[in-house]
Amino acid sequence: MEITNVSEYEAIAKQKLPKMIFDYYASGAEDQWSLAENRNAFSRILFRPRILIDVSKIDMATTVLGFKISMPIMIAPTAMQKMAHPEGEYATARAASAAGTIMTLSSWATSSVEEVASTGPGIRFFQLYVYKDRNVVAQLVRRAERAGFKAIALTVDTPRLGRREADIKNRFTLPPFLTLKNFEGLDLGKMEGADDSGLASYVAGQIDRSLSWKDIKWLQTITTLPILVKGVLTAEDTSLAIQNGAAGIIVSNHGARQLDYVPATIMALEEVVKAAQGRVPVFLDGGVRRGTDVFKALALGASGIFIGRPVVFSLAAEGETGIRKVLQMLRDEFELTMALSGCHSLREITRDHIVTEWDVPHPRPTPRL
Repeated sequence: MEITNVSEYEAIAKQKLPKMIFDYYASGAEDQWSLAENRNAFSRILFRPRILIDVSKIDMATTVLGFKISMPIMIAPTAMQKMAHPEGEYATARAASAAGTIMTLSSWATSSVEEVASTGPGIRFFQLYVYKDRNVVAQLVRRAERAGFKAIALTVDTPRLGRREADIKNRFTLPPFLTLKNFEGLDLGKMEGADDSGLASYVAGQIDRSLSWKDIKWLQTITTLPILVKGVLTAEDTSLAIQNGAAGIIVSNHGARQLDYVPATIMALEEVVKAAQGRVPVFLDGGVRRGTDVFKALALGASGIFIGRPVVFSLAAEGETGIRKVLQMLRDEFELTMALSGCHSLREITRDHIVTEWDVPHPRPTPRL
């Protein structure tokens, strides 16, 4: 069967993967309302395309924190990718590099920062969870720096793990032949089985619940890398993030895996963009499956987007080839959306190219009789 869009990979991944692993990647928190809403909200934003504009040449290139990339579509951190495919994060790194875009490596990767760096050139960010033992954090950040990673994406929405009922039912744990590679030498690489979710127990034991704004300041004392704050959904926290030295903001609800009944990230985006007032770039993470979604995010003020689940589902289905196809399909769809909306560069994508359900209706001129 020929795959013609990104969403089709999910069903293939479901067929291929053991239930415990597929459910870990696919599920959200509690009622999974926000999980569905992350997707559904995009359908409530419509286009106002402009016509008769020369779109014979379209430029999708952009810069993120000063790094030039081929398109505003990047790879979000997703944990434990070797559960999906034996090549795991290696395949993701190579696919991102081939597409000329950024990969974000998860703290909980099944390949280390050094291993991912060894795949060859590429612009890579490192997603960080803050452990109770700050020496572990400092060591990890230094290793990421040495391995040539260009930024830290600090996850701030996980003082505790959200209630993911599929993981509880499946007694989720990392398969015994895998480890959290970045922590292997620190005796923190294994995940014990538990009466509910092995990951929830691991987080409860290791991740620092006392994490606060002062820790962003602390992080700046141990690294010169720019810090992106990942997990912001409000204007208030946007202002605080910028005050505390964030170099950028990732609007994210953690793939709807933490607090259920938070808004879809595309719904929270404009509030965050307005609060940022252009001081730092704002990125969107969550729910993107189409090039039209990318355009809508940019029209609402995002500087770029991150994809998560499409990467692990395509990795499970077809390895590195699958991820390359996902990035190419999104690129092609986004280019087509730009052309059909009358935009030949990213800066031409404006708020006037979309209409949302919360907009005041555009006044219609009274027709002459």
